[in-house]
Amino acid sequence: MAFRGFDLDSVESYVAGHARLFISLVVGVIVLVGFAALMVFFIAVKGAEETMVPDIRGKELTEALLELQVKELYPRIQLRYSQSSRDRGTILEQEPLGGTIVKAGRRVRLVVSQGVILDRVEDFLGRNIDDVRMELQALAASGDSGAGGPLITIREPLMYEYSQEEAGIILQQDPLPGTDISGPTALALVISRGPERSMIKVPDLVGLPLEAALEQLRSVQAAFAFSIRETRAGERPESVVAQSPEGQAVVPSDTPLSIVVSSPASLAANEIFDLFTYELPRNPYPLPVLFEALLPSGERKRILLTDHPGGTFTVPYRLPVGSVLILSMVGREMTRQELHYPQAAPPFEQL
Repeated sequence: MAFRGFDLDSVESYVAGHARLFISLVVGVIVLVGFAALMVFFIAVKGAEETMVPDIRGKELTEALLELQVKELYPRIQLRYSQSSRDRGTILEQEPLGGTIVKAGRRVRLVVSQGVILDRVEDFLGRNIDDVRMELQALAASGDSGAGGPLITIREPLMYEYSQEEAGIILQQDPLPGTDISGPTALALVISRGPERSMIKVPDLVGLPLEAALEQLRSVQAAFAFSIRETRAGERPESVVAQSPEGQAVVPSDTPLSIVVSSPASLAANEIFDLFTYELPRNPYPLPVLFEALLPSGERKRILLTDHPGGTFTVPYRLPVGSVLILSMVGREMTRQELHYPQAAPPFEQL
């Protein structure tokens, strides 16, 4: 069928062609918009996940870690000795290098300097703790330990245990012998107390002059307590007149020894005979104690050298006025006292 001036088939073909074009345009716009949105999404995601690695070589470890934290990066730390003590604690190497673009959350390998190997830990096992302590003190005083202070110090308090080794012998140490050290190191030690409940033989002091009795006490390694009383008939002045336990008795090493000394027959005008008393720190085993006097002439006089477990320390002395009494333990001065003229009342105990 045909209308005047129009061809119906041509009209239908025209409409169908424009419809297909419209649909194609709509689909193309949708695809284009979707692709653009997808590109924007990936660009936004990519920007949020990427970051630049900071250059932290040569910086202190603390500062470097803060910079990595800001960039949402995580460290993987390795330690290494270097050629200079000034490098200690600084970043020597990093991977990836500074300026590299990486995803946030990545680990950055850091090589941190331990400084130079200054020394190795000596083998102290089997040595006496007092000797080791004095040796380390001498090194510190000589300046051989380095500018940062003593290289090796002894960690306090010490640990003790009973053993068959002599009291004071080092049984264990940490760090172990031969360990490399690059800075000040605290040495943890386990010290022998000696055999548990060890026995000693009490020296026979009765009848000995005071100076001879003090010399005998040098090897006792037990607590002792002196007292002084007036000389009685038949007794030798300034000598040991009684003791407990008796001489030659075998007793536990922690048994205190009581010693009574008689007073001198006479004293010079400038002399003092008296009893020195001082409370020493208690020790897990007897330590070297030196009791001496600095005379007015400048001469040093040793009165007693012994190993003492601590507690009350008493020793009689006869010295000129103006002398200075000095008590030391393990080489460390505990007290010093200058002698003055005595009071009118004698210090002697009447037994």
